[in-house]
Parts: sequence; structure tokens; C-alpha cells
Amino acid sequence: MDRRSFLRKAGVAGAGSVAAAATLAAPAIAQSNPKINWRLTSSFPKSLDTIYGGGEVLSKYVSEATDGNFNIQVFAAGEIVPGLQAADATSAGTVEACHSVAYYYWGKDPVWALGAAVPFALNARGMNAWQYHGGGIGLFNEFLATQGLIGFPAGNTGVQMGGWFRKEINTVADLKGLKMRIGGFAGKVVERLGVVPQQIAGGDIYPALEKGTIDAAEWVGPYDDEKLGFYKVAPYYYYPGWWEGGPTVHVMFNKAAYEGLPKAYQSLLRTAAQATDANMLQKYDYLNPAAIKRVVAEGAKLRPFSTEIMNACFDKANEVYAEMEASNPTFKKIWGSIKDFRGQHYLYTQVAEYSYDVYMMTLQRAGKI
Repeated sequence: MDRRSFLRKAGVAGAGSVAAAATLAAPAIAQSNPKINWRLTSSFPKSLDTIYGGGEVLSKYVSEATDGNFNIQVFAAGEIVPGLQAADATSAGTVEACHSVAYYYWGKDPVWALGAAVPFALNARGMNAWQYHGGGIGLFNEFLATQGLIGFPAGNTGVQMGGWFRKEINTVADLKGLKMRIGGFAGKVVERLGVVPQQIAGGDIYPALEKGTIDAAEWVGPYDDEKLGFYKVAPYYYYPGWWEGGPTVHVMFNKAAYEGLPKAYQSLLRTAAQATDANMLQKYDYLNPAAIKRVVAEGAKLRPFSTEIMNACFDKANEVYAEMEASNPTFKKIWGSIKDFRGQHYLYTQVAEYSYDVYMMTLQRAGKI
């Protein structure tokens, strides 16, 4: 056989084989990336581009990774259901997903709060370490399964501020009778010190403060609080938010809908959620330093909670935990896991992180950096 003829024919055959392979592969690819359109309801208003934006970031990652085949349409609080009903709507199948903070639903069962943040627990790094490597995601999903849900961390604000107050709060006695918007079951703790806790969605806090319906309110931190304008109606800005050292924002999916997805899509949702989780904390860390300067320039009066108040709150929190552990086995199991890691986390943090941070802070105060 002529060598040139053989190579020419082989080349044509090879090209045909490649084309045939591509033709055969196309349906398989299409089947593995089916067209899916989901709805996600957020617990947050669109004006808060950081925390509401987490839902949009997740949606963007998923859409880009699937060439637009898997689309998640994000709705702000109130567009489908009120912000504090987001998880209920997802469980019921009204929507396939929600972006929310689990402690909003603690009134149904205090276990909800453990997936997000509880008083005097872990900071953001500690919470993420426990979630991703200490079994926290699995423990919380055992509980969420009883609600028809599955969830993954998809945001963190870092340690929050202690809130905006219409008057100075110096002693425990100053807390008595104070009507305060406070999230999670932290309200159950401060209630024992005379505070009257209020559960109010983010978009409704300002008018309540302005009208005097409430005397104080906590939300997130400088960047978001500035957007909501709290400094205009409650000038005293306290810190730290001891009830939210590192609050996790979750993306929760209807369990049946999630399990009906191709495995590749399930994996993608988990990966996109973790990327969203990191992105939100990074964004807050970048934006809050400038925001705290601006709110102070607008008249906010920064105040630390007194040691008396912090100690009293810590003691009351432990009373609440003891009662919940005695009456709720699931709470005891998950809180026990968090407590065990909390001791280790803060032991190590003192060694390197704290020492380095404190030294750098002294340099900053001396004007050297």
C-alpha cells in the first residue's frame, strides 16, 4: 500500500472518529447538566449588598459553572414570603432554597440557633473550623433533616456589634425594661436581666427605633448598620455582640429537591456555598473599617459593654444552656460538641493569633502603621 495514501486515509478516519466521539458525547453531557430553574428566598432586603448579596453570589457561581443550565433566582425578603419565614417556605416546598440565619427559628426549637451563633460561643474562624472539620455541618444536618431541609454555611459576618441604644447602658440595672430588637435566643438570656426582647426583621428595625417602639436594636456591624441609618435615631453604639461571635448564614435547600439533583449539581452547591461563605466574611472584613469611621463622623458614640454587664450576661447564658441541655437531647449533643472545641480554640488563639494582633494594635494606636 502507498504510504501517503495510507496516512491520508488514516487521518480521515481518525478525524471521523473524533467527530463521532464528540457527537456521541454531547447527549451524555446534556444529560449530566440538565436545565434546572430554582427559586431562593432571602431573609434580607436588597439594600444590604453584603448579606443579601450572598444569595446572589451563590447563584452566580452555580450558573457560571453550568453554562447557565442551573439557575437559582434570588428573591429579597418579602417578595415571596417575609424574611423570618424563609426556612418554613423552603421546608414546605414553596421555594427550593433560602438564604437565612438559622437562629431566626429558635422559637420552634433552640437547636436551630446552634447552627448559626449562640452567646459566648465561637468567633468566625472557630465556627468555620468546627463546621467544616469538627463535624458541625453533619450534626446540624441531622437536625435539619427532621425539618425537611439540608443546609450548608454560606456566609459569616464576623463578630457583630452590640447594637444601637437610645440611651447609655452602664450597669445591669440600666437594662431593666429596655425593649430591644435582638436576634436568636440571646433574647432569652437578656430577658433574665430585665430586657424585653423583640424579634424584628432587618427592614423593619429603623421605623421601630424611630417611633420609639423599641429602645435599642442590634443588627450586624458598621457597614450594614450604616446603610440602615440607625445612627440617626439611636446614637450609642455598643460592642461587642457577645451573642454573635461568628454567626453562620446558611443556604438551606428543600431536602427532597436537593436529593433529586444529579450528584454533580449537589457537589457544586456545596462548593459554591463554601465559596460564598468565605466571600462574605472577606467582604465584611474589608468594608467595616471604613464604615466604623463614617458612622462615628456622623455622630455615633462608641461604647464598650461594661465588665459588669458582660459577666452578668455570661452567667445567665450558662443558666439557659444548662436548662436546655437538661430538656433537649439534640441541643445537648450539638452544644457539647461546640463547647469541647471552644476550649481548644481559645487556648490556641492566645498563643499566636492574639499575641500578634495585640502587638499590631499597639503599633496602630501609636501611629506607626
